Amino acid sequence: MSPYPNTSVTVRPASVVNEEIRDLWQRSGGLLSPDQETLYQRLLVEWAAASGTSVRPAA
Repeated sequence: MSPYPNTSVTVRPASVVNEEIRDLWQRSGGLLSPDQETLYQRLLVEWAAASGTSVRPAA
């Protein structure tokens, strides 16, 4: 693995990812399916990277 970050990856703004997270929760009615949970986890990591926030895995 290269010690240099991949600069070809486009990072979406945190606000865009946050809106996608909100839409996911609204569409799900507050209860995520396993596939939606997987998507949520990916979005959460993307949001944290874009916002400079640290995310801890769920217990």
